[in-house]
Amino acid sequence: MKKKKEKTGKIIDEKAKEGKSMADKNKMRKFNKKRSGKRSRFSGKKDEKNMLEGWSPKTETGKKVKTLEIKDLDYILDNGFSVLEPEIVDFLITDLEQDLISLGQVKGKFGGGARISFRRTQKKTQEGNKLKFSCMAIVGNRNGYIGLGFGKAKETVPARDKAFRKARLNIFKISRGCGSWKCNCKTPHSIPFAVEGKEGSVRIKLMPAPKGTGLVVEKECAKILGMAGIKDVWSHTEGQTKNKVNLMYACEKALKKLISTKIKAQDIDTLTITEGKITEVKK
Repeated sequence: MKKKKEKTGKIIDEKAKEGKSMADKNKMRKFNKKRSGKRSRFSGKKDEKNMLEGWSPKTETGKKVKTLEIKDLDYILDNGFSVLEPEIVDFLITDLEQDLISLGQVKGKFGGGARISFRRTQKKTQEGNKLKFSCMAIVGNRNGYIGLGFGKAKETVPARDKAFRKARLNIFKISRGCGSWKCNCKTPHSIPFAVEGKEGSVRIKLMPAPKGTGLVVEKECAKILGMAGIKDVWSHTEGQTKNKVNLMYACEKALKKLISTKIKAQDIDTLTITEGKITEVKK
């Protein structure tokens, strides 16, 4: 009986040692993650510099951009040339930023849950449930350029890549100014006049605000306006605004009206309207 007890004791000791070694490994992994610093939100993305070096353009505009015949994105947008390659935008705008819009929601207790960037839907078939993930992305340089894209796939990473690609292809410029009657600072911190956009049942109206007001708008719309370079704005929304996709498209249509509307020459100076990027003049 003593031999059996000794054997069982040895087995228990070996299992305890294995458990300790696994716990030590997990601690070391956590320590290495903290030591390496904060990772970027999209750590799976390849380096843009390496991608642009190996980029072989297929369209005429892409070839002109690669050979430095076209050095500005305004030339492409003003002449109505189509952007069919996302590398064109990366090549011409060096300080381009990107972000995802929170479309989905995690399951929580009593119907609540945290917002996430991916919306999951499923289809009932004879084989079983077929899942699909959709997301919406925005790109911009916080200086007059903004793009919005929607992606959908069977997995999260392809859906995200589609959204970023479409956002680059849909990039456009906006006009900024100071159109509030409460402010006469002559700086393009807001929008020059009120604009309205509609998608489905959702209707959004953006109005110029005085300096220091901030973005008084829905949280996800504030991401778009901030990425476009607008600092102060008031807003009014109607309809089923919980549908974030329609709300984002309505906001995009409202911003496009800033360029499409015709303005008198005398109003350009009074409202300090500037299109696209603003270059700071050093005195």
